[in-house]
Amino acid sequence: MKRLVLGTALAAAAIGAFSLMQPADTDRTDPRADAALEGDAMVAVLIPASFSPAEQMGKRGFDAACAACHGANARGRQGVAPPLVHKIYEPGHHGDAAFILAAQNGVRAHHWRFGDMPPVAGVTRADVLNIVAYVRALQRENGIN
Repeated sequence: MKRLVLGTALAAAAIGAFSLMQPADTDRTDPRADAALEGDAMVAVLIPASFSPAEQMGKRGFDAACAACHGANARGRQGVAPPLVHKIYEPGHHGDAAFILAAQNGVRAHHWRFGDMPPVAGVTRADVLNIVAYVRALQRENGIN
């Protein structure tokens, strides 16, 4: 009986973990959607109608320092790096400080199997805060709060 209960609990945990790894659902016919899953993109991302000045600076910073790995609009790249527009990176699980530390120090792989993330050269704390503002705007638009 104990084995059955333990096996059931482990199966439920595995299913829960697997569901966390799935891309966020987005309506690919929505006019706010970026190019839906073309190339090696992992998720389709709805783009906000407008960005604040900090979010605009963050987009420029993201495009320069992050998009090569995390993909345009933070939609991830198969085999390279995960999407940041994903419930794993919601503010309650990965706060803004986690992004700052990741850029500064790099990160050991712990949610995905892409390998470790190296530190990001040439970005300041202010740059990363703007990048986080941009990523959070994308997340909010995609129902990740």
